[in-house]
Amino acid sequence: MPRQIFVNLPVKDLDASVKFFTALGFAFNPQFTDENATSMIVADDIFVMLLVEPYFRTFIDKPLADAHAQTEVLVCLSCDSDAEVDDLVAKAVAAGGKAHRTPQDHGFMYGHGFEDPDGHVWELVHMREMPA
Repeated sequence: MPRQIFVNLPVKDLDASVKFFTALGFAFNPQFTDENATSMIVADDIFVMLLVEPYFRTFIDKPLADAHAQTEVLVCLSCDSDAEVDDLVAKAVAAGGKAHRTPQDHGFMYGHGFEDPDGHVWELVHMREMPA
């Protein structure tokens, strides 16, 4: 069985987070969704658990970071093209997020990112094929 990853992120308003990520084209697994959490499907083996802050706190002993003021995680997703990177950032901004930094073109890789409504940073990269 392939290894799966479940990234857990605290959110202030679960409904607002679901609306935001739905606008970016993500789907959610209703089997793992209730008033405290939802499972966002990123890929076949990659999921992001969005947990309301009080519920998230039941899993940790440390204080929560304020993602608007500190960075507790940097989530990076690959994209199939530069255009997909730019499209997802545009969708995020239109849905209430904000662009993170400026686009970066490193030749072999193009990247840009956004902050979701809770301040979590999502980096998006397209790894270009380089001539041999």
